[in-house]
Amino acid sequence: MWARLREFTPARIGLGRVGGSLPTRGLLDFELAHARARDAVRARFDAAALAYELRVTGFGEVLVVSSQARDRMEYLLRPDLGRALDAESREKLKESRGDGCELAVVIADGLSAVAPKRHAVPLLREFLTALGSNRDKVTVVVANRGRVALGDEIGELLGAEAVVVLIGERPGLSSPDSLGVYLTWAPRVGRTDAERNCISNVRPEGLRYAAAALRLAYLLGEARRLKLSGVGLKDDSEGEGKASERRLAKDD
Repeated sequence: MWARLREFTPARIGLGRVGGSLPTRGLLDFELAHARARDAVRARFDAAALAYELRVTGFGEVLVVSSQARDRMEYLLRPDLGRALDAESREKLKESRGDGCELAVVIADGLSAVAPKRHAVPLLREFLTALGSNRDKVTVVVANRGRVALGDEIGELLGAEAVVVLIGERPGLSSPDSLGVYLTWAPRVGRTDAERNCISNVRPEGLRYAAAALRLAYLLGEARRLKLSGVGLKDDSEGEGKASERRLAKDD
């Protein structure tokens, strides 16, 4: 019975026991998962390499910026520094603003540098496909040592109507590489989490790229129509976004 149930969840269920302890295999699997989660937090994020991959994939010019956190350890100990750009990056974005853009897409390492490295490019491909003929003028920015709120300052400096932040989520024992997606309409410094919409656990083993892209495109369209995001913007569970996800699941 337990073997059959384990097919439907990555949770550790029905591990068995040896006396008062776990079986050796269960203990080793737990320690491996813990090590992977710890490595994901400490992993180095190569922003320049990711920006190059995005350029050769066809995303045009990609800007690379940094937060005020000087290294990974300071980033982990000082979350506030990850929410603000350093002076050089701020000037770079001011020079790149031009007439503004409709959408800024920010890719940041977050708490799992592994996640954007694995999932950002395929998700963006699906997202642009989902936009179809309504494809926006998109500016892509890769941010070193960034938190979610860093997207607010980036979007404001670029004059973006909306900002989407793709960021590594806090690693878990079954998902060290989950990607989170945060949408904020009219980004500016001081926006709160209540003014954002979140799509979480984007990865092949969680919410697939195509399904996440459809949901994001749906939310972006509604944000543009209503001129808001966050708690005032609901994902219609019977609407186009979820219906498309169900069709994708049925096709599989």
